[in-house]
Amino acid sequence: MTSLALPAASQALAALQHSLDPLDAQAAGLLVAAATDLSLVIDADGVIRDATFGNADLEGEGCETWLGRPWVDTVTVESRPKIAALLKDAAPGAVTRWRQVNHISPTGTDLPVRYAAMRLAKDGQVLVLGRNLRAMASLQRTLVETQQALERDYLRMRGAETRYRLLFQLGSEPVLVVDAGTRRVTEVNPAAARLIGRADKRIVGHDAVDLFDAGSLRDLEALFAGLRATGQAADLEAKLGQGRGGVRVAASLFRQENATSVLLRLAPGETRNAEPGSTSANALDVLRSLPEGFVVTDPGRRILTANAAFLDLVQLATEEQVRGQPLERWLGREESEAGALFATLALHGSVRHFPTHVRGTYGTLEEVEVAAVSVTGGSQPCLGFTLRATPRRAATVTGGRELPRSVEQMTELVGRVSMKTLVRESTDLIERLCIEAALRITRDNRASAAEMLGLSRQGLYAKMRRYGIGDLDAPDDLS
Repeated sequence: MTSLALPAASQALAALQHSLDPLDAQAAGLLVAAATDLSLVIDADGVIRDATFGNADLEGEGCETWLGRPWVDTVTVESRPKIAALLKDAAPGAVTRWRQVNHISPTGTDLPVRYAAMRLAKDGQVLVLGRNLRAMASLQRTLVETQQALERDYLRMRGAETRYRLLFQLGSEPVLVVDAGTRRVTEVNPAAARLIGRADKRIVGHDAVDLFDAGSLRDLEALFAGLRATGQAADLEAKLGQGRGGVRVAASLFRQENATSVLLRLAPGETRNAEPGSTSANALDVLRSLPEGFVVTDPGRRILTANAAFLDLVQLATEEQVRGQPLERWLGREESEAGALFATLALHGSVRHFPTHVRGTYGTLEEVEVAAVSVTGGSQPCLGFTLRATPRRAATVTGGRELPRSVEQMTELVGRVSMKTLVRESTDLIERLCIEAALRITRDNRASAAEMLGLSRQGLYAKMRRYGIGDLDAPDDLS
């Protein structure tokens, strides 16, 4: 539809004014009340002489006490200059620009209102039209809280990955991570590299089958075929290439980042015992010294060994006090929590990020996050558990600000990537999370999401296209 030319627009405005001339004062008041959340009539001294409220959400905000009071006395100190500017700028036949002010509310939380004003030609009084911004302020607060929660989850995930890397590198058991589709090795720990007799760079990227003797080729291909077909495969005896001796191969399937991988655990044969006093003892010392609880139990969940951090959680002094005891004696606020953990472990073979509680012997209750694995191979099947105490959430600070949870978590990547790359990736992540949160809060109303984020709609679409968010061909939800 083409826009009206200026003379035509002026004629249309004059015609509208002519049509509204017959409206009496009562009809005009009803029209104003229906079009706004609240309207005020201010006299020449700045005192509120009349008020109309068209929004039931304003009940309980103390608006009924405004009549007869100076308008400037109903707002907070920082909003008073805006009230003075509105009264000064109000002129007959013209509407001032919108200004947001905060009214003092008996609920304890300021009432945000957006105002525009115009001066009436007859008696010089000022008509003020207002829109209640309480709902918008609540949405903005929710968006900030969601963003903070996502950032905390991201930092917690990075901490868990660091712990996994530490255990993977220091573990005495030779382990290979293999892509299930291509059979190419994606990760190898130092113990596996020593066992195979090759450097890490000569193992990663190669077909896992090529690391073994040709005589074991058929058995290994059958193992991978069984994993792809059923997700399970029996352990097998195989020989490593280059005459490195026999090993027992145990394989398990797992998913990570929408990809399927195979965890290959290699147990050296009897003729290849570990060198005395080396990695096994060192790895055991590391696990015992971990600042997080570490427990090994038998298949019946009776404790075989536990480190000092677990003893601190359960408020006991020596390992002998917990050895032979069922783990559920201290794990879970209720029996159902421990039962859910053990059922998931039995079904999938491993559990990550399981939130529960540890009950201390003397009544303390500590929130923890549990990672667990079931080791069925080897001479003695067992279950392994790590228990990480969940940091207490800081109390919410007035104004939406919150203290960072841990400086150490923010600096873990320093030295691994450049600061420029770290800042750029962190900025991209926060932008994507904010856009997803805004779309979720507004139920995919992109116009509202763009306004909430302070972006133009074209700017929002550009960022959504950049991060691959949503269906850009779908029509906007304008409801």
